[in-house]
Amino acid sequence: MSAEGKTVIITGASSGIGAATARRLADAGANLMLAARREDRLKALTEELGPKVRYRVTDVTDHADMLKLGEDTIAAFGQVDAIVNNAGIMPLSPLANRRVAEWDQMIDVNIKGVLYGIDAVLAHMLERGEGHVLNVSSVAGLVTNPTSAVYSGTKHAVKAISEGLRKETAGKIRVTTIYPGAVATELGQSIRDPDVLAGLRDRFNYTPLAAGDIAEAVHFAIASPRNMAVNEITIRPIEQTL
Repeated sequence: MSAEGKTVIITGASSGIGAATARRLADAGANLMLAARREDRLKALTEELGPKVRYRVTDVTDHADMLKLGEDTIAAFGQVDAIVNNAGIMPLSPLANRRVAEWDQMIDVNIKGVLYGIDAVLAHMLERGEGHVLNVSSVAGLVTNPTSAVYSGTKHAVKAISEGLRKETAGKIRVTTIYPGAVATELGQSIRDPDVLAGLRDRFNYTPLAAGDIAEAVHFAIASPRNMAVNEITIRPIEQTL
């Protein structure tokens, strides 16, 4: 079981799970293309991780930009073995509060961003006859609670897209969906609704996972033998009931 020498694209790589995954895979000897919008963070992380790592400032909601990400990765490393579609936002709110712009953002980043990531690499992987697509969903993609209707909808969509891709490409492409519970990242900073913000402390009154915990799961899936497809991984803090 090894990720050494594999070329992996990671979206949302400037912080949180994406950055932790980059560090874990770099330590395992993978070639990496890091993608996010914040160039200062990408540049610093790339310099930290060494010569087998590149970065590209990328907007996952822009289809042409994502296609170019795939092309640049192939140009830099010769192939793409895996993509980790990790970029996501979580501006929770009750539907009655009508935060429509935030709904649109979540659909664009959490659903279209995953689809565009798949499209950026799938033809290349099918031509090669192998590849690995890893999509980061959420435990909110398994259950829905008040204030998470739209967010859960986007993460349920990631589950459905992953399962459809798995069935369409069985025997060639490995597909993994990861469902993290509460993780200590910047994800909660996208919440702007005052009703949700007021209740956050009571809602998450336990110790969250570290981003590195999810990175370990990503590494396990990528490093596993080619004939073994780890289709789903759910990881929660031990106290979390959601």
